[in-house]
Amino acid sequence: MTSLTLVRVDILSKEYPPAIYGGAGVHVAELVRALRERGDVEVQVRCFGEPRDEPDTTAYPDLAELASSNAALKTLGVDLTMAGDCVGADIVHSHTWYANFGGHLASLLGGMPHVVTAHSLEPMRPWKAEQLGGGYRVSSFAERTAYEGAAAVVAVSAGMRADILRSYPSLDPERVHVVHNGIDSQLWSCDRSDDARETVVRHGIDPDRPSVVFVGRITRQKGLPYLLRACAELPPEVQIVLCAGAPDTPEILAEVEQLVADLRQGREGVVWISDMLPRSEVVALLSHGTVFACPSVYEPLGIVNLEAMACELAVVATATGGIPEVVVDGQTGWLVPIDQVTDGTGIPVDPEAFIADLAAALTEAVSDPDRARQFGLAGRERAVESFSWSTIGDRTLEVYRTVLDH
Repeated sequence: MTSLTLVRVDILSKEYPPAIYGGAGVHVAELVRALRERGDVEVQVRCFGEPRDEPDTTAYPDLAELASSNAALKTLGVDLTMAGDCVGADIVHSHTWYANFGGHLASLLGGMPHVVTAHSLEPMRPWKAEQLGGGYRVSSFAERTAYEGAAAVVAVSAGMRADILRSYPSLDPERVHVVHNGIDSQLWSCDRSDDARETVVRHGIDPDRPSVVFVGRITRQKGLPYLLRACAELPPEVQIVLCAGAPDTPEILAEVEQLVADLRQGREGVVWISDMLPRSEVVALLSHGTVFACPSVYEPLGIVNLEAMACELAVVATATGGIPEVVVDGQTGWLVPIDQVTDGTGIPVDPEAFIADLAAALTEAVSDPDRARQFGLAGRERAVESFSWSTIGDRTLEVYRTVLDH
């Protein structure tokens, strides 16, 4: 088997600290740390945006010549400048369509194998055409080309692996590997200190009242409108805590604003925090919640569920994508069934039934806080044992060995 000593891996990503806004960015940051800590792999990070003050990390700004172009073309411009610098690497490893084309070009240019980690799939997100227009066709082209040309594709869940093979049927199934997302259980752990309690109170939340907590971007895939409709059915004393920002489109933002306004007309304790909070504050909110809600209609794995579980919070989540590989029904939370249309949008066949089932699971959770606490403790144990980043690093190295041996 090939030794990985002194092997150079170039990791390509749009997101990298401090510019992280989703699970893919968290994954990249933690994977890089896990690989670098081993000491037997040289990791070069190539990311988008402003210069980073970190060794072996290079950032690439948008090309000035493309300043007025479609956002997808701006992305490909960064990929072009990134690709040439990868020559000399033994493996190039890209994350999300934003960087996939850069990895593909680098592989063609330098002859090294290209590994792609799939965090989401363009064919599974057709609503992005509403957001990107023709750019969605460009992003779809970039992703498809990279996946079909990759030496290996890493899926963050078995559910995601099935989606990849369904979306790209020409792929050899033996080239598609499962390596779950992970969680840093030291950074994400329950904090019920006085300072954390003060943080919760400062955000307008009563730490002594039951609460349902949502953390996520305002996108179609996260299912926030379904949650807001379900919350109208919850007992009146239950608080609704929404850490929700970065809307995909003005249309979905307007929809969420209206649903929140409607909810506030019928109940107190609806708290909407639209700013991206520091991790310590998110930990405080999770640690003082009764249950975490993940109403996603598309979720390859759902790092956000792992974060909640690591903070000892029970989870109510949609039984879709990779979520059932993280949340164990009746042990770490409640899985809400969903019958979804097959056009790629993931929307429920019967939205009212899904909303009713979501409301019922949330009501059960907040009505039995002792059971919710037991689920939270079990969730913490599961997060620590099964989703550590050192484990994810080891499994990623196995994929690297596989492509190098070929």
